[in-house]
Amino acid sequence: MLRVLCGRSPALSSHPVGAPVPFDAPVYVTRPLLPSLSSLVGHLEAIWTTQQLTNIGAQHERLEAALRAHLGVRQLSLFTNGTVALITAIRALGLGGEVLTTPFTFPATPHALSWSGITPVFCDVDPVTLNLDPAGIDRAVTDRTSGILAVHVYGNPCDVVGLQRAADRHRLKIIYDAAHAFGTRVRDAGIGTFGDVSMFSFHATKLFHTAEGGALACSDPFLKARIDDLRNFGIHGPDAVRAIGLNGKMSELHAALGLCVLEGIAGELAQRRRLLERYRERFARVDGVQCLQAVNGAENSCQYSVIRVDEDAFGCSRDVLHVELRAYNVFTRKYFYPLCADYDCYRRLPSATAANLPVATRAVREVLCLPLYGGLTESDVDRICDMVVAVREGVRRNVAAGAAE
Repeated sequence: MLRVLCGRSPALSSHPVGAPVPFDAPVYVTRPLLPSLSSLVGHLEAIWTTQQLTNIGAQHERLEAALRAHLGVRQLSLFTNGTVALITAIRALGLGGEVLTTPFTFPATPHALSWSGITPVFCDVDPVTLNLDPAGIDRAVTDRTSGILAVHVYGNPCDVVGLQRAADRHRLKIIYDAAHAFGTRVRDAGIGTFGDVSMFSFHATKLFHTAEGGALACSDPFLKARIDDLRNFGIHGPDAVRAIGLNGKMSELHAALGLCVLEGIAGELAQRRRLLERYRERFARVDGVQCLQAVNGAENSCQYSVIRVDEDAFGCSRDVLHVELRAYNVFTRKYFYPLCADYDCYRRLPSATAANLPVATRAVREVLCLPLYGGLTESDVDRICDMVVAVREGVRRNVAAGAAE
């Protein structure tokens, strides 16, 4: 009876007496950190003075240096977006054939492989972190495997030691998709120091952003030089083209915005940490709702506030909760749903079967991202948590009423 009722919306939008009051304006899962316009104007005036809008100008060089220091990486190359950066990393490392990756990610991850003529091979994820599980690597490697493309999901770091051991056993390259992991650290080392190369996304939805942008971090100066050639059509000096490259350069305008945003990161991060702690305190007392566990010895990026909803213990499914919170003007995200392995373009791959991905297949039905950004207050978080509880209580009332009929 419970599952039948939970399969449809329990129509809670009437908000019974005592229910939380909806927000006056929509509260979305995230909101970009925007600097003051006055701080940006100074950078724009400098650009107007030089009249250089792109092609690795002063703003670009300043941002690259600032991010290199902030992220604690040896080499950093800025890009127009994270997807182009990822495609460039694949080309720079010479990957081909098959690459092992996770199905629990944004489509850009496997798409970058497919655009490069590589077959993505999906492996299951760890049941706690939801990151690529090193235990599945050995079973998936074939004579066509050239690398591993792992994702630091929600800013929680992968098992970088376990994945590196697996890569070393099979002589594979490792690319980390660190789109969510700006500022994540493992044992006080920047997340961009692991593997062969790491990609960062600076899309407007991210903790740090340049509206649109991205970067590649690595330790090898020779790899950095190849990356820089590839992001600029393969041009190596004024009279030489040494590779088949593309146009991946970040503009001066985007770099200028990034310099301003970077100045506000510390305050934004501090507020997000307070909000995440409040979510954890509140949901510790709610059956069937579990916050994503932090990795021991790691510092998370605080990119998202993530919960898992156990339908049996909570009383309704993640999907019902997602829909019903909209009636309170709270817009959550089923991130990542569906699995990449379930897309039409990948579902025919042998590795895409649900039997091969039992942990990811369960997680994709349970995970929900709640609003998290510096403009929220702890009082806002309390209201959202009250709304989650109200949805659960409303479903239980409907179940009881249905049973009594």
